[in-house]
Amino acid sequence: MALSRSRVHPDQLALVLSLLLLITTPSLVSGHVKPPGTICYNGGLLLTGKLDLSIFFYGAIGRTQKLVVRNFIKSLNHGGGTLKPRVTSWWDIVESYQSVSSPDHNEPKIAVKVVSQITEKGYSLGKVITIDFIRSMIKKATAGKPPASLVVIFTDKESAVASLCRGKCYDHGVIDNQPYLIVGNPEVECPDACGWPFMKSSYNPGITLTPPNGNPAVDAILVNFAAGLAAAVTNPFNTGYSKPGPKTWPLEASTVCNGIFASGSFPGNPGKVEVDARTGAAFNAHGLKGMKFLLPALWNPQTSSCWTPM
Repeated sequence: MALSRSRVHPDQLALVLSLLLLITTPSLVSGHVKPPGTICYNGGLLLTGKLDLSIFFYGAIGRTQKLVVRNFIKSLNHGGGTLKPRVTSWWDIVESYQSVSSPDHNEPKIAVKVVSQITEKGYSLGKVITIDFIRSMIKKATAGKPPASLVVIFTDKESAVASLCRGKCYDHGVIDNQPYLIVGNPEVECPDACGWPFMKSSYNPGITLTPPNGNPAVDAILVNFAAGLAAAVTNPFNTGYSKPGPKTWPLEASTVCNGIFASGSFPGNPGKVEVDARTGAAFNAHGLKGMKFLLPALWNPQTSSCWTPM
C-alpha cells in the first residue's frame, strides 16, 4: 500500500438526511451536476499506488456475488474492451483525487489487486456484527497473508452489521492501523436505502431497474461496494475528502452524489442509463468478459460537480 499525503433518534435522523439529499439533488446535464454541497480535502492521507485488497466473505455468500465483485475489481484497471463507457473511466475519477491533493499535481495510477480471499460460512462470530467482531474479521482476513492496503468484508443476508443500522449501506474506518471497508446485504441492511434502484423503496418510490447481472441484491451490493471503495480510497483515515456532517453519516466521494447514475437524474429517477436490448437490464459501464455494471456517480474534485459515466 502507498499512502499519499498529497494530503430526536439516530434512525430517524439518518432517514431524514437521506430524504433531504434526494429532495435537493438537481438534474444532471451532460453527465455533470453541481451537488447539494461539496466535499473538501482535509489534508490527510489517501490510498494510492499499489492497492492490495484482502476480501473476507462472511456467511452464505453465493457464487454470483463473488463473480460480480471480482470481475468489477479486475475491470478497474483493465477496462471493458472497445465498448464505452468503461469501468476504467469511473476509476479514473477516483484516481484524479491524487492530483488535486498533491502539491505537484501528480496523478499516478492506482493498481488494484486481490491478494487474498477468505469465505467463512459458519458464523463463528455470530450474526450481529459489532466493531469488535470487525476487528476479529480483519485478523482472520490478514493472518498469514500478504499485507493488505484495504480489508473488504462482505456479509450475507443472515448477518446484521451494527454500524449499518442507521441508513448506511457500507462503513469504512481503521482498526489497528488497518483500513477496512464493510458492505452489508441490502436484503437485511436498510433495504429502502441500500437496495434502490434495483429493489423497491418506500421513501423513494420512483423507478426501479432490472439488474445488469440478474440479481437485485447482488447488483445493489456492487453499487454500495463501488461507493464504499471510492470513499475508502479518498478518505481512508477520515482525514481525506469529506463534507462536514453527522459522524454516523459522512458525505464522501459518492454519497454527496447519492441517487445519481446517469444524465437526466432527479429524485426517484436514476437517469438515462443504458438498457441491454436482450435482457432489459440497466447499466452505465462495461467491464471485462462482457459484464455490465451500474456504478454510482462520483464527486469530481477537478470540476466540483457530480460525474457519472453516462
